[in-house]
Amino acid sequence: MLSIAERHKYILEKLEKYGFIRITDVAEELGVTKVTIRKDVNMLERKGLLFKSHGSARLANPHIANRDLTTKSTLNREAKRRIAERAAEMIDQEDSIMISAGSTTYALAEVIHDMSPSLNLNVVTPFLKISALLNEVETILVEQLGGRVYKKSFATRGESAAETLDTMVCSKFFVGVDGFDPDYGITTSTIEEAVLSRKMMAAASKVIVLADSSKFGHHGFGRVSSIDEIDVVITDKDIAPEMVKIIEDAGIELITV
Repeated sequence: MLSIAERHKYILEKLEKYGFIRITDVAEELGVTKVTIRKDVNMLERKGLLFKSHGSARLANPHIANRDLTTKSTLNREAKRRIAERAAEMIDQEDSIMISAGSTTYALAEVIHDMSPSLNLNVVTPFLKISALLNEVETILVEQLGGRVYKKSFATRGESAAETLDTMVCSKFFVGVDGFDPDYGITTSTIEEAVLSRKMMAAASKVIVLADSSKFGHHGFGRVSSIDEIDVVITDKDIAPEMVKIIEDAGIELITV
């Protein structure tokens, strides 16, 4: 049996490699109880070497600050473009889709715009920049959700936006997130955005999460849903193997690009 020091070394090396661990997995790998690993994690957290969450631990602080769209747009641009191109392949002719606000979802809108006029679509979105872009395409009908416009996101939120969704049914909801966490699910920076995304999920037959690998193991302030309510995740190939296992074990289709 490994000593405390050896267990701590194992945990930290695993975190260094993957950025995220589950206490259950480490306990099974080392042949000890979950209580033992939980105590180890608590000790390492007190030393400032990791961040503990429900049943898991992370190397970096999982809490994400609310950043404006301009800042988000500069991060991981190549990965977001690849994710967007793969997501666009899932759109059918004469489709009715919903697209949330965000930098990755805007990349999807750019791909759709570049594909025109090959697609006849109905597109529902709270994101003003997506509406303006896709409204340029003659064959795309854009439904802009109403409500208050938030300056950081250039998107509408609130009761007016949510009420419109009661009259709609779409085949797919492409949703961008600020965090994807096995304990907290998918999250956004604000409660208002999370509430609207939740409402959009209810109006769609399939929920498709678009998230680059930096979003995994982190969470924002507003909780959208648990991960078991997601149908598909599209991300880049830098996603940690531990997170791949969690997603696949949850029965979610995972696509890496």
